[in-house]
Amino acid sequence: MKITTRGRYAIVIMLSLANHYTEDKFLSLKEIAESEKISLKYLEKIMMDLKKEDFFLSARGQEGGYKLAHSPSSYTIGNILKAAEKELAPVSCVTEEASCEKKGICKTYPIWKDLNEEMMKFLNSKTLADYIERK
Repeated sequence: MKITTRGRYAIVIMLSLANHYTEDKFLSLKEIAESEKISLKYLEKIMMDLKKEDFFLSARGQEGGYKLAHSPSSYTIGNILKAAEKELAPVSCVTEEASCEKKGICKTYPIWKDLNEEMMKFLNSKTLADYIERK
């Protein structure tokens, strides 16, 4: 599994919003793009995927922007990555949609299945709250 910039930047966006959660204000995507030195257009595309998961609230206007819909502890890193990347499995045969005819005889399948389970267990055990302002 290789996490792309799309997945990494989704985490950046969500951590930025988490860092401002207690301020009860909206954070503009432009502010995030400038502070992280990331293309605003690219972040806008990523936000479309995150919006489908109802991760944040948005407001238009001069004071508009985005803020988390829930506390930072309710967002797992795994859920955020899954929303951005769509698939996180190390190999395709361990995905929920997979239908490999060799699964029953494949000597390596148990390795990839275990790796996927451990990876997802780790990613789903970590929340935004675990990484707020972490250095």
